[in-house]
Amino acid sequence: MLMGPASPNVRGALWMLAAAATFSGMQALVKALGSDLHFLEIVFFRSLFGLLPMVPFMLRARRAAFVMRRPGMHLLRGALGVAAMVTTFYALTHMPLATAVAIFYAKPLFMIVLAAVFLAERAGWRRWLATAFGFVGVLLTLRPGALGPDALSAVAAALFMSGAMTTIKRMTDTENTANIVLIFGLIGTLATALPAALIWRTPSPLEWSMLLAMGVLGGAAQYMMVRAYALAEATVVTPVDYTALLFAGLIGWLLFGELPDGWTVAGALVIAVSTLYIVQREARLRGGR
Repeated sequence: MLMGPASPNVRGALWMLAAAATFSGMQALVKALGSDLHFLEIVFFRSLFGLLPMVPFMLRARRAAFVMRRPGMHLLRGALGVAAMVTTFYALTHMPLATAVAIFYAKPLFMIVLAAVFLAERAGWRRWLATAFGFVGVLLTLRPGALGPDALSAVAAALFMSGAMTTIKRMTDTENTANIVLIFGLIGTLATALPAALIWRTPSPLEWSMLLAMGVLGGAAQYMMVRAYALAEATVVTPVDYTALLFAGLIGWLLFGELPDGWTVAGALVIAVSTLYIVQREARLRGGR
């Protein structure tokens, strides 16, 4: 053989690249569906059809598929994940795709703030400066004076995503990757069933196929993302995750005729630079450098 087996970091990076591309496809379908369907109905079908990629796992593992070693963490991850989906889907259906996705990628900045407020973790002045710099990027992306419900929803989505990602990273020490995705799908389906019923509109045949594809892509991307974090270091997978900004810009242009403006591009660059600096510095501190 010319090449040996890939390292965990390489495999994790490849999983994250696949997750970024798959999530981008899901987000495009959400935006397309949002022109006719209520976003809460779309969230419900994302959860329901997202369970389909988990069917082989359920058939193979049977009862073990539903075993939760840390049920409290599963419930917390479920609550944060559902809140993230609701705010994400609202933003996607009301904003240009690239702008919404750029704001979503401010989630590592919120992790610093959440850790300081709720976990009493101390952050040095360099991380606080990088965090402030990143939030300037968020403001640039939002454009001065454009703080409407859609923009606030995108910011809230980044906040909830950061909480969900932190929970996932801690859960992978004891929980199976497929188990995390399966339990979240069940929680999401149950939590959104009633809201979806209250605003129900029967989808057309084309919309049914798009909803099915969206759910399958979303469930598959969730598995890929969790797998990436379980295999690799955050310093490896986080930069790869930013390829989603490129995918979103390309899809927005090709499918929806949306060209990212200067504010979006500048804000996305500032967010990316600041969050990558934070991740790299965290790695150096843990390594004692």
